[in-house]
Amino acid sequence: MTSVNTAEIRDRRPLRFKSIDEVLADIDRIVAADTAGKLRRTGNWTAGQVFGHVAAWINYAYEGYPMKPPPFFIRWILRAKKGTYLRAGMPSGVRIPGVANGTFALDPLDTKEGADRLRRALKRLQSGEANKFDSPAFGRMSVDDRIALNLRHAELHMSFLHP
Repeated sequence: MTSVNTAEIRDRRPLRFKSIDEVLADIDRIVAADTAGKLRRTGNWTAGQVFGHVAAWINYAYEGYPMKPPPFFIRWILRAKKGTYLRAGMPSGVRIPGVANGTFALDPLDTKEGADRLRRALKRLQSGEANKFDSPAFGRMSVDDRIALNLRHAELHMSFLHP
């Protein structure tokens, strides 16, 4: 598959996860479709990469983020948009300036390994384990906001996978 500008893709699944359990169920649907050879994707990443990427960003709150916080004025803008992201979702096609491939955690993973990583990360988030690191973009967040942000992040990337 050739690289596409994901900001311009209109063929995405409409997703709105209300709970971590809903994400876990969707992971199962995607894995089953991939195993059956019926998974279609409209983005640039494999299902394994999508799962691994979302898992890594959940785990960064516990293990440390791979970058420094952005400049103050960018943090100010992002924090002003936080409520919109939590309610309406995250925009596609956003790239972190100066980072290869525009983001972190794009390891080539098969679907099963990526799914296992994401399931573990979601269970960790669901457990209520306290995060050790604040978001470089949004600062300190409540547990409910951290869960909501990770649900929106999963919606964004999993919307390119069509089981």
